[in-house]
Amino acid sequence: MTTSWNRKDQHIHYAEMQYNQSKSNGLDGVRFVHQSFSEISVKDVSLHTNLGTLKLTVPFFINAMTGGSDKATIINKNLAYVARETNVAMAVGSISIALNDTTQQESFKIVRKTNPNGVIFANLGAHHSVENAKRAVDLIEANALQLHLNTPQELVMPEGDRDFSSWLKNIESIVNRLNVPVIVKEVGFGMSKETIQQLIDVGVTIIDVAGKGGTNFIEIENQRRELKEYSYLYDWGQTTAESLLEARKFSSQAAIVASGGIKTPLDMLKSFGLGAVATGLSGEFLHLILTKGTDETIQQIERFKAELTHLMVLVGAQSISTIKDQPLVLDSQLTNWCYQRHLPIN
Repeated sequence: MTTSWNRKDQHIHYAEMQYNQSKSNGLDGVRFVHQSFSEISVKDVSLHTNLGTLKLTVPFFINAMTGGSDKATIINKNLAYVARETNVAMAVGSISIALNDTTQQESFKIVRKTNPNGVIFANLGAHHSVENAKRAVDLIEANALQLHLNTPQELVMPEGDRDFSSWLKNIESIVNRLNVPVIVKEVGFGMSKETIQQLIDVGVTIIDVAGKGGTNFIEIENQRRELKEYSYLYDWGQTTAESLLEARKFSSQAAIVASGGIKTPLDMLKSFGLGAVATGLSGEFLHLILTKGTDETIQQIERFKAELTHLMVLVGAQSISTIKDQPLVLDSQLTNWCYQRHLPIN
């Protein structure tokens, strides 16, 4: 196992290495039915959306990435600057390290310092206590808290957790006692309808299905091992498209977020067509920040806004919430998934 450099920096390194790998988030298997008459104008389109009580002016955001090292401090500062300039929400990486080591707090605090009026999500693992959840929120004056689910990552991580028996109970306690919204998210392995039902049953109302197709944390943690035993698990989990199909019937009970390999406005549009109300991007923005810098990242986000607006006109949807009403066709792989999982196709 590599120990000569910070684990958080290793995560950044291996995540960026994965950027150009050929992976499928499953959304290629989703197609809108083209209609020749749109009947709306670009000026009619609104990109506003709601995550429970959170109001977002842009339906995509910078999802959780990093924190807990000098390099992470620079990345988070740059991402927070981009978020401020484009008015998009931003999540930080897991704050757990800063709760145990106060010298690492600045790598998270820098986000609020840089973007004092923005929408910012704190992030912790689901095993943390209510007290830790409050500390994480207070540290960056967060507007919401993400609780991440990462069992496969922990099991492959050499120093990872091995006891997951308290997670659901912890989530319930945090949802009931925290004074900001709680978002429960996967970390790239997708969600099932059973998991989503369990979360709704304990009071969760914002769920990020975070499907397979983006950064693969089994692969990252396996690369950190001396012996690469777990390479056979690189395909574990549900894609983003499969996870959204699993989540569709719950759209009236929870706000569904799509993440996991989202790279283009068309990925976003298809996610909204499958019932998501917002999308989170990590790998795409990390790559831009590391290779192009803040100015180009800002320009790309502005292009995303314009292109998404045009795509909404193309399908005749004035708002994010009405995109799901437009007709879709699924390929045979996704149709077969629906059949075997007893999910509605339309």
